Amino acid sequence: AALQKLRGTSDLSAELEEMLAEQAAVKGQRAKNPWELFQNRALRWQLVSIVVLSSAMQLCGNDSMYFYAAYVFQEAGIPQDKIPYVVIGTGSCELITSVTCNMIIDYAGRRPLLLGGYIFMAGWAIVFMVALSQQTQISWMPYLSMACIFAYILSFGIGPAGVTGVLPTEVFDQMSRPAAYMICGSLLWFNLFLVGTAFPFIVKSLAHFCYIPFLVICVCTALYVWFFLPETKGKSFLEISEEFRKRNFKTKTRAGFYKGPEEIKTTTL
Repeated sequence: AALQKLRGTSDLSAELEEMLAEQAAVKGQRAKNPWELFQNRALRWQLVSIVVLSSAMQLCGNDSMYFYAAYVFQEAGIPQDKIPYVVIGTGSCELITSVTCNMIIDYAGRRPLLLGGYIFMAGWAIVFMVALSQQTQISWMPYLSMACIFAYILSFGIGPAGVTGVLPTEVFDQMSRPAAYMICGSLLWFNLFLVGTAFPFIVKSLAHFCYIPFLVICVCTALYVWFFLPETKGKSFLEISEEFRKRNFKTKTRAGFYKGPEEIKTTTL
C-alpha cells in the first residue's frame, strides 16, 4: 500500500519481484560494518566506485567557485550591494539543476550524466583559468569569468551532484547500504575540510592557475567512469551485482584473457 501511494500506480509486480529477489539473496546475512566492506572482495569495485565518486564530489572544485564569485562579479561591474544576491543565485542554479538531474536520470542514464558533468567541468576550468589570467587586460574577460562560474556550477549540478548520492543504493545490497552511505558521508565531509583548508594555499602558489588540481580530478574521474563504472539504468540489483562480480573475481590466464569465477571453476574441473 505504501509503494502504491509513493509510485501513484497499483501495478508494482516488477518492482516487488525485484525487492523479493534481493531479499532472498541476502537471507540469513546481517548488516555489515564499514570496515567489513573493505575486507569483502565481492564488494571491491563497488567500494572503489563510491570512494572515487564521493571524493570527487568535493575535490572537483565546485565549492571553490564560490570563493571567486564575489571577486569576479565585482570585476564585471555588479554593484557591491547586489553581489550577495548574485552569489545566492549561483547556489540556486545548483539546486535547480540537481532537482532536474533527478527528473531525467532514468531517461539519460547515470554514466552519461557523470561523464558529461566532469568533462564539461574540466573544459570550463580551463576557460576560467584563462579568463582570470586576462581579466585585468581585456575588458570583457570578467563577463567570461562570470559565465564560467555559472556554467561550472550548472555542470556539477546536472551530473555529479544528482547522480553520486543514488549509486550506493544501486550497487550495494540491503545489508551493505548503511555502511556504504556512512563511508560516502565521511568522505564528503573529510574532503570538504581538505579543500577548504588547502585552497588558500593553492591560490597563493598557483594564482590564476589554481584550478589545475581540480581540472586533474575532473579528468581522472571522467576516465574512471568511462572505463570502470557500469551503467545501472534499467537494471535490477542482481544484474548490476553480476557485472561487478565479473570484475571483482576475474583472473588473468596465461593467454592473457580474463575469466570469471564460473569459467575458472569449469576449467579446473
